[in-house]
Amino acid sequence: MNTFFSLSRRSALVLAAASIAMGANAQPASTKPIRLVVPFGPGGVADLTARVVAQKMSESMGQSIIVDNKPGAGGVVAADTVAKAAPDGLTVLLMSNGNAVSVGLFKRLPFDTVRDFAPVSTIGYFDLAVVTSADSKFKTMQELLAHAKAHPGTVNIGTINVGSTQHLAAELLKRSTGIDAQVIPFNGSPAMITALRGGQIDAGVEILAPLLGQISGKSLRPIAVMGTKRSFALPDTPTVAESGAPKFNVASWNAFAVPAKTPPAVIERLNKEVHAALAAPEVKDRLRQIGVEAQGSTPQQQAELLKNEIQRWSEVIRLAGIPKQ
Repeated sequence: MNTFFSLSRRSALVLAAASIAMGANAQPASTKPIRLVVPFGPGGVADLTARVVAQKMSESMGQSIIVDNKPGAGGVVAADTVAKAAPDGLTVLLMSNGNAVSVGLFKRLPFDTVRDFAPVSTIGYFDLAVVTSADSKFKTMQELLAHAKAHPGTVNIGTINVGSTQHLAAELLKRSTGIDAQVIPFNGSPAMITALRGGQIDAGVEILAPLLGQISGKSLRPIAVMGTKRSFALPDTPTVAESGAPKFNVASWNAFAVPAKTPPAVIERLNKEVHAALAAPEVKDRLRQIGVEAQGSTPQQQAELLKNEIQRWSEVIRLAGIPKQ
């Protein structure tokens, strides 16, 4: 009996020692850093939005979140990285309306934008605006539309590159207002703004936040914002819907998504942390400073948003005759 108990006790001690050794070498998942893959370069609105929200989440979770910028290829490289990652909640994608656009813009993708990702939550929306030069004869959206209808084919609207949200928003604006106008893509915002201020184009469609400095400096005039409501940054500027295109609504958005098959409990935790971060006054204020309205969602609401955006932009691409890449 004494020998039996001696052996049992010795075995228990050995097992306990082994467990301690394993615990020292095996890091729990909750302390491992989260990799947040951002399909844009550092410093842009989307990148800054991701960093502001991630920083607050990191503080709350006690878990570092490392931003991994993977710009280019319409966000395909970044999305593919996350689609192929382990579904453990440690790899997160900053998703945007660009992911919805890619479905209609590319002949094929190395992943399925709907099936290969699990939505977590939206994190914010930011406005697009229609602007003219400060000395333009078009001082309102109504004036621009009236001139375009009276003189078909004479109005030129500048955007950045083909297939961008700005470019497609301008194409949608044409169809929603029934005007015959030329949408002219430029290789970047500076080139488009230079053409606008030089009188080579009549109007431009661009994300609002980067334009606020030139708007406040009176070198550009905002004549409409494209969302459902007026921008908090430009409360006196009407929406496109107020200006002749009822129900018109285009806004850029960002959201978090994880690989498909990520456990529901992990998604629920991330969703909770996103909402807690977005509710923090300092996060709301910081996002507003870069032109973003903080707004979370349920995973189901985000999934519905993505589905609707894919359908809408694929149709715009088709009607505009934009060749698939």
